[in-house]
Amino acid sequence: MLHDLVHLGVSPLEKAIRTAAVYGSLLLLLHVFGKRTLAQLNAFDLVVLLLLSNVVQNAIIGNDNSLLGGLLGALILMLLNFILVRATFMSPVLNRLLQGTPTVLFADGHLDRQALRREAITTEELIAGLRRQGLELDDVERVTLEPEGTFNATPKPKPSLQDVMRKLSAIEAALNQR
Repeated sequence: MLHDLVHLGVSPLEKAIRTAAVYGSLLLLLHVFGKRTLAQLNAFDLVVLLLLSNVVQNAIIGNDNSLLGGLLGALILMLLNFILVRATFMSPVLNRLLQGTPTVLFADGHLDRQALRREAITTEELIAGLRRQGLELDDVERVTLEPEGTFNATPKPKPSLQDVMRKLSAIEAALNQR
């Protein structure tokens, strides 16, 4: 029994290559298929992501069901992720290349229907995302879809007390002229 726990079914180099290949391929696929897959999940997206982990499992582990092999695969994934996160932090160009750029969905009171279509986001999904942030479309100046799939809303500025007092004085002056 102990032998089955620690004996690798494949060489450590093969395990590393398999893990790195699957990690890189999944990053590429998620980049190609868009930001929506990352955060604005509907039931279809969730099912795909859950099944995806099962589909690539054998590609990572090969003929290895050992505890040591699983821990080695996890260590390799964590190291690859650590290196990639550090590299994208240090290089804005690499970050933009791998992560992408924000997409403006709403600005100056107008929806960018072409951007919504390109990102496969309905107006209702955009409104629902804003409501989860406690906002309505009328409350924002601009909404962008960030590379990691989150909505970034810029609220309209709230009037200051001075603005309100100035408006009130203008109303009072207009009433006094009558």
